[in-house]
Amino acid sequence: MKMNINIAVVGLGQVGIYLLNELNTKRKEIELKTGKKINVVAISARDIKKKRQFKVNKNIFFKNPLDIFKSKKVDILFEAIGLSDGISKKVVETALKNKIHVITPNKALISKHGDYLAKLAEDNNVNLEFEASVAGGIPILRSIKEGLATNKISKVYGILNGTSNYILSEMENLNDSFSNVLKRAQTLGYAEPGNPKLDLNGSDAFAKVRILSALAFNTKISTHKCLMEGIEKIELKDIEIANQLNLRIKLLGISELKNNELFETVHPCMVSKKSYIGNVHGVMNAVIIEGKPVGESILQGEGAGPGPTSSSLLSDLLSILRGNIKKPFGIANNKRKSIKCYNVDKYINSLYLRFEVKDKPGVLSTITNRLAKHKISIKRLIQTPDKKNNKATIVIITHKTNELNSKKCLSVFKNDNNILRYPTLIRMYN
Repeated sequence: MKMNINIAVVGLGQVGIYLLNELNTKRKEIELKTGKKINVVAISARDIKKKRQFKVNKNIFFKNPLDIFKSKKVDILFEAIGLSDGISKKVVETALKNKIHVITPNKALISKHGDYLAKLAEDNNVNLEFEASVAGGIPILRSIKEGLATNKISKVYGILNGTSNYILSEMENLNDSFSNVLKRAQTLGYAEPGNPKLDLNGSDAFAKVRILSALAFNTKISTHKCLMEGIEKIELKDIEIANQLNLRIKLLGISELKNNELFETVHPCMVSKKSYIGNVHGVMNAVIIEGKPVGESILQGEGAGPGPTSSSLLSDLLSILRGNIKKPFGIANNKRKSIKCYNVDKYINSLYLRFEVKDKPGVLSTITNRLAKHKISIKRLIQTPDKKNNKATIVIITHKTNELNSKKCLSVFKNDNNILRYPTLIRMYN
């Protein structure tokens, strides 16, 4: 690769503008470590007048990022727009076809179009790097592709969304409601001020799970419909009851091979306070890899924010500058196979079930009888009456049962007038 490298940055949101400043202020350090001089020759965003943390050079600004390819010679392009389709896809696609290396933190784009874009990169002998798309500043993808390359990985799981982890942690720490803590997260910049839905409903974490699966198991990116739940239905009452049981609630992303079938899921879990994963707090992410011969590997760090994300983006940049032309998913695209989906109905867990009911005779026996009918046995039961309002909270911890039994069982409670709302279900994670 030549000595002088021209760079374009497309998308100047929180991550893009922070990255641009890092590129401008760390040129000497980058040259020292790679022997290459970088020059930012083009930047693009929808609005040049938008107030930003760092100054924007108007002389290299393009409102339409596709115009960059017509007037500038670019060697490496950073895409930080963040869309799964539209202009994000078009910019990356055009860059790769023009033999320009691409670096992106865009997990939505990679989880949806990663296979196609990886083939484009290979066909044009350039890199498509996306370390920052999963777990922010944690070098999890490079660890799987390089550090653990000869290991047979059987499972990857952990806390993959810093926003959700922050909310659950603060609900416990401050004894405050979901809505209040969400507002605080938005004020601090941990959650989108307008629509934080993707962080809260599990979509963000699930996109990361799909990328991890493809890398860990050398497969195509899965398109199977899988179990995905977020944290929107978690209430302070659940946090308090978990605390009484010496448990915590965490949103976990899980990717696992079960009988050579791929099982992917994102959902809230009750985990022990004594466990490692139960003590990852705030905006931190943690990823646990199980494989042979390495055993269990754990990586933890800040999973969100412009600082950690830029750290991973610059790591990708240095890898390219050092002349490392690599397969985007670790092996050649034509060697990656599709894999059969594990039947989620066979997924086995103990369950935490919370019922809000009318406080009257026979209600508890109705619940336990229905559970028994669906082969769900009770391990522990807690009943808390609310005499003033003639109501009661019933919490049941079950023995292990499969997903099919739990779905069928809970559906029968929909039309029971003695049960005041649909039961809350949180799976127990061993």
